[in-house]
Amino acid sequence: MARTFFVGGNFKMNGSKESIQTIVENLNKADLPSNVEVVLGPPAPYLAWTVEHNKQKTVSVSAQNCYDKVSGAYTGEISPVSLLDLGVPWVILGHSERRTIFKESDEFIAGKTKFALEQGLKVILCIGETYEEKQAGKTLEVCTRQLKAVTDLVKDWKDIVIAYEPVWAIGTGLAATADDAQEIHHQIREYLATAIGAEQAEATRILYGGSANAKNAGSFKDKVDVDGFLVGGASLKPEFVEIIKSRQ
Repeated sequence: MARTFFVGGNFKMNGSKESIQTIVENLNKADLPSNVEVVLGPPAPYLAWTVEHNKQKTVSVSAQNCYDKVSGAYTGEISPVSLLDLGVPWVILGHSERRTIFKESDEFIAGKTKFALEQGLKVILCIGETYEEKQAGKTLEVCTRQLKAVTDLVKDWKDIVIAYEPVWAIGTGLAATADDAQEIHHQIREYLATAIGAEQAEATRILYGGSANAKNAGSFKDKVDVDGFLVGGASLKPEFVEIIKSRQ
């Protein structure tokens, strides 16, 4: 099955109106491939601005988080309905920083994923192991545990994209090789086949999220289970366009 190549840019808590304007304008001027889906994840204060100024048909916008309620006394949280009202169709959930810094459990992330999908959002679901877990040989165990919390609640995965992000490769200068990524992505897909069925598993896109950049993106080109990238720091730089074009 042909899966559409997907490149997400997670800006995290970085950027200003000026710098994000530069990123959006660079993309607006770029000759982007028509067969690549691009999603930008600016900080929440700049979501509406990014939606309004994006001119590329293949580019859409994602929030970096949302809550599992439509509205209420939840100071500081973001409703999925508010995102849709702004024209934001995607949300990133389960990012390692949400899991480690903000102590979000597998079950909480799964519940947010289910609720976001029910409200009409599409989800970039992040999974991945720490350096200690990798050293202990627990990569697959951790990934399947994080996925199982979601597969127990969600049976229709057409609006979920998985981002495998080895936590030890984010902002450390370390990175999994393309062969390493292919191996774990293949194992993730095999788990999905047992949990949600072979057809859905084959259709689900699995992104590599461990410090992808313009230099290493091309090395993933022929890896059949690597369907794109969730890019961190490099999404803030002009090289983001090169990553988007890395399958050409």
